Amino acid sequence: MNTAVAASRPDTGAATPFWLRGAFRLLFAGGALWAVIVVTLWVGALDGRWTLPTAMDPLAWHQHEMLFGYLGAVIGGFLSAAIPNWTGRPAVTGWRVAAAVGLWLAARLAILFSGTVPPLVGAALDSAFLLLLFAYAAREIIASGNRNKPILIVLLLFLVACMIDHAAAMGALADSALGVRMGFALILMLISIIGGRIIPAFTRNWLMRQGHAAGLPTMANRFDIAVIGAMALALAGWVVSPDSAATGALLLVAGALQIARLARWAGLKALRDPLVFVLHVSYAWLPLGLILLGGAILHPAFPVSSAIHALGAGAMAAMTLAVMTRATRGHTGRPLEADRATVAIYLLVHMGALLRVTAPLLPVDYMGAIHLAGGLWGAAFVLFLLVYGPMALRRPARGR
Repeated sequence: MNTAVAASRPDTGAATPFWLRGAFRLLFAGGALWAVIVVTLWVGALDGRWTLPTAMDPLAWHQHEMLFGYLGAVIGGFLSAAIPNWTGRPAVTGWRVAAAVGLWLAARLAILFSGTVPPLVGAALDSAFLLLLFAYAAREIIASGNRNKPILIVLLLFLVACMIDHAAAMGALADSALGVRMGFALILMLISIIGGRIIPAFTRNWLMRQGHAAGLPTMANRFDIAVIGAMALALAGWVVSPDSAATGALLLVAGALQIARLARWAGLKALRDPLVFVLHVSYAWLPLGLILLGGAILHPAFPVSSAIHALGAGAMAAMTLAVMTRATRGHTGRPLEADRATVAIYLLVHMGALLRVTAPLLPVDYMGAIHLAGGLWGAAFVLFLLVYGPMALRRPARGR
């Protein structure tokens, strides 16, 4: 699985604008911009500065848009870059890219303004975008006989989770957080599955280029399958019964197993390459979040919000930024090297996540800490837009 290092495929035609040659160009940029907008609007609503025009509860809207809006765009961008490498089939370009991005954007606006636009419109557009991603991935993967068929199951269930969350927002379900928990669990499964392939592979490749022949990362084997299975069981328990002591215990076990798994990938040896090392640091939020979530279920001293943000603002955001920076460089012919701006992106997102996770425990003003955490975290995405937006949307300099 080498999507993050592959170079761009040849141009499909001079008539196609460069920024429509691969959906990742617009979806990565659009997703990052939407993340900044969502956090800004949510913090303002939390402060009482304004009322959001959505029919959703503000917290429910914030959760939905970060999960199905931002991450939906990142998943779409990742698939548009990865699937041609997995399958050897041509990338989607031109009007099809514009239509997919337009559908994603229409869904975001319809949900934001669902106080005026009927909520069913936003739900239909949102679901249609995720259905389009699933249909595209299924067609390409099945037609090529590619091994990544399990990802199709996750994509289909993610669509179902999105529909459940819309139904809950419209009062059709007693458990208003069921869709969010289900979507959350599925994204964590994707991080575990995909991270378990690319992190040891990229680390191994870098170490071998540096002349290391011993102590290389352990590649995926039965232990990894067991760890993923244990996490799937724990997350399924959390989705169905989030307050159960058995669920808490399973999450603690899953977190401990993920720590053991991460330790097998020789991350500290890649400290000199930020583009590789950040993958290990970002993945570390996953076991930490699982352990915090298990602890919060078993003991009230552990805030549930800290666990959720360790998994969301930490694992999901940091991992997606790590992958988006690497993929953008690889698919635009840039060197796979982290410059100062890229390192700053990584530092900002991790600092923001760390402050948000620890905010309830710090002897400081809680809202002040939330504002600072949101500012640091949002600054990472703003910097990504400023540095990587032009990189993805403009034709690279001749010779690259």
